Amino acid sequence: MKVKDLVKKADLSVLVEGDLDVDVEGAYVSDLLSDVMANTEAGGVWITIQTHTNIVAIATLNELAAIVISSGKEPADETLERAREEGVNVLGSADPSFEVAGKLYKLGIKG
Repeated sequence: MKVKDLVKKADLSVLVEGDLDVDVEGAYVSDLLSDVMANTEAGGVWITIQTHTNIVAIATLNELAAIVISSGKEPADETLERAREEGVNVLGSADPSFEVAGKLYKLGIKG
């Protein structure tokens, strides 16, 4: 599934558009940056409530397909600008992380 398909099917909003045609290879839920660095793989989607610029660095380092910021959290302007510079897809959802993960699981995206 492509990120653009995930946006539609999981009712996500696009906060920063990088390459929405990239394939989603899995998903991971965590708010601990070191945990995400150690446990995500390229092509994964990271679900978090974190909104600071370091999330973009992690997504770039691990070549993630997208970051999904859950619970209606609003990323800082610096975070959005950094994501634009790095070409990182940043998506948003009003739903809590647990529910976003459930939607992705129902769509066939596994951890």
